[in-house]
Amino acid sequence: MLVSDLDTPAIIIDLDIMERNLRKVAEYARQRDLRLRPHTKTHKIPALGRKQIELGAAGLTVAKVGEAQVMLGANPPDLLVAYPVIGRGKLDRLMDVARQTNLTVSLDSREAAQQLSDAAAAAGIDVGILAEVDVGLGRTGVEPANVLALVRDIGRLPRMRFEGIAFYPGHIKLMDDDGHRAVAELGVLLSGILRNLKQAGFPARIVSGGSTPALFQSHQIEGLNEIRPGTYIFNDRNTVLSGACELADCAASILTTVVSTAKKGQMIIDGGSKTFSSDRPISGEQVSFGLVVEAPQAVFARMNEEHGYVELGDTSREFRVGDRVRVVPNHICVAMNLHECVYGIRGDAVEQAWRVEGRGKLQ
Repeated sequence: MLVSDLDTPAIIIDLDIMERNLRKVAEYARQRDLRLRPHTKTHKIPALGRKQIELGAAGLTVAKVGEAQVMLGANPPDLLVAYPVIGRGKLDRLMDVARQTNLTVSLDSREAAQQLSDAAAAAGIDVGILAEVDVGLGRTGVEPANVLALVRDIGRLPRMRFEGIAFYPGHIKLMDDDGHRAVAELGVLLSGILRNLKQAGFPARIVSGGSTPALFQSHQIEGLNEIRPGTYIFNDRNTVLSGACELADCAASILTTVVSTAKKGQMIIDGGSKTFSSDRPISGEQVSFGLVVEAPQAVFARMNEEHGYVELGDTSREFRVGDRVRVVPNHICVAMNLHECVYGIRGDAVEQAWRVEGRGKLQ
């Protein structure tokens, strides 16, 4: 099959670029003595999780129990659920996952730890725990001053094995001067947390952090020994805007067809909010829901469910109904969740068709 044979809209993945991205991060982790436990939220495909493991990843990271069940298909030696698991139904399913691989869970409350402990005790399974700390995003994670209290609570519960701490530096979005300062400040913050834990008798074996924008500054964060990047496998427009990669490092794009040019200076493509992420660019004043590869100066200005409005502006190329254009989305992780199948290509040839098995696994 050729790319020209694919129906649209379709996510296509340049295998040469994807494999280069995987090798680059695997080699970076090896050179810097960092444990790599990549987040599978981006690709959601067990075959790609397996590829990450074969390149040296120590395990895989997921957010939801349903994703963990899917990623068992990658035969991982280790799974981290980087999300507090709340509720009997989810915990019962999680214990089934724990029977099949080494399981670690990050959490930020005694309530979540107690529920997990009760489920693990009933199943007769030990579970590794990472105490999650908020380092600036203001999402999940305890305040740094409260980490020790949480770790002490974990230590009192049966079947809970304290492994270390986890954090997500999602507040660092741009690797500009402010971003580099934030990385340095993060190292100072972590050093204090780790020192306090060690003095209290709770040395952290694992210090787990992860985000693609700050990925290649990970070795500068004192104490960090595990990384959990996700987007790096494909990259996207926001990764480019963050300064973490170049456009040439974006492996995934969405192939679309021009279905209307009825309005002068505009083309409509056959992908809207059911095809693309509605995430906006992380920098710049002009809103565009992706970069049109064949017309980089064009603006993907609006979306309906099935329609994408592309304002052509001063682009010199004339587009006709039936033309095909590729769009690098702002946020590939969400776009992947909207597609049942994606295609791996080399040049004009389609080499792979993968079902997105983790799609919609929200529970």
